[in-house]
Amino acid sequence: MTNGPLNRKLKMGLVGGGQGSFIGKVHSIAACLDNRATMVAGAFSSNAERSRASAPDYDVPEDRAYASFQAMLDVESKKPKGERVDFVSVATPNHMHFDVAKAALQAGFHVICDKPMTFDLAQAEELAKLVDASKSVFAVTHNYTGYPLVRQAREMILSGELGEIQAVRACYIQGWLRTRLEADNQKQAAWRTDPKQSGAAGCFGDIATHAYNLGRYMTGLLPAEISCHLKAFEPGRKLDDYGTAIVRYQNGGLGTVTASQISHGRENDLSIEIDGTKGSLAWRQEEPNVMVVRQNGQPHRLYTRDPNAPFMNASGRAACRLPSGHPEAFFEAFANIYCAAFDAMIEVESGKNIERTNTVYPNVHDGVEGMYFIQQCVASSSANGGWLPMNHPRCRK
Repeated sequence: MTNGPLNRKLKMGLVGGGQGSFIGKVHSIAACLDNRATMVAGAFSSNAERSRASAPDYDVPEDRAYASFQAMLDVESKKPKGERVDFVSVATPNHMHFDVAKAALQAGFHVICDKPMTFDLAQAEELAKLVDASKSVFAVTHNYTGYPLVRQAREMILSGELGEIQAVRACYIQGWLRTRLEADNQKQAAWRTDPKQSGAAGCFGDIATHAYNLGRYMTGLLPAEISCHLKAFEPGRKLDDYGTAIVRYQNGGLGTVTASQISHGRENDLSIEIDGTKGSLAWRQEEPNVMVVRQNGQPHRLYTRDPNAPFMNASGRAACRLPSGHPEAFFEAFANIYCAAFDAMIEVESGKNIERTNTVYPNVHDGVEGMYFIQQCVASSSANGGWLPMNHPRCRK
């Protein structure tokens, strides 16, 4: 597949994703899934030897496996258009996101950044200003917004099928940090539980941000205030491994966000229930091709991911790749974020102005709001659940 008037695949440079990484490989697979991009370069580790050793995992030639992201940006920016990378994907621990994204923007590259977008809110706000001043596309991989039935639900809700939304219950429950894996230097646990790398929150920064973002994406409700309690139940752990927050929305509705990484036997159980005056719906990430819609006095309706069914709306249908009955899941949802960002990149490269706020992919505004969510949750918990504002000016409908 070509990219319209560009008539070639977009070229990807990855920062992070070295041997032992989970999310780096996810980024590369998602970006290339629809044959619209190819990975040509990377700075896979801050250690030059490890970066070179990781290059074959991505089929990247050794001379484009760089010792640092600065070296990659410097060399690639000097290459002619069409030969250099078009966009940079950031798949490092949180504390590196800002430096990489900022440098990539200043070098004129498009950016796809993992979440949470930065280490703290100040960095997020500075990054948003850089995006405002640039022509670059900036996407944040809140990948769960890419599922077909999530986009189906969003269009149903925003068109009024569920009536006024009054309650949102979002949960993300895991159990992998029930014991202190970080004490044994398990790579994924070590950086996520380290305040110097992860930021002010642990579990809430890692997965509650997804649950919160999912409710915002699906409903469009603007937050007003938040109250939160966070706790590290595992003795000696420096950051939270469990928490719950209550959100007051500007329309008078209420939302809850619960996240755990210490619940035995739970894997990646992200779920959401949304109540409106005309109906309710429920969706669960571990069974992503099914959504339940309920109305009092009516049989429960079971929506399945079926691009050929008349009940699928345009948003849900556009996010599908396979016929019904062939499960689509995590990689495909992740790829839908990339595809939407690619569409915007093609518009930029064609000399067009792009929409920067109301995009189908999560953008820099969502990234700022995610950092604001983390900051306010941590501050509220420190104040014994005190109510704090949640009305950052970057919040988008």
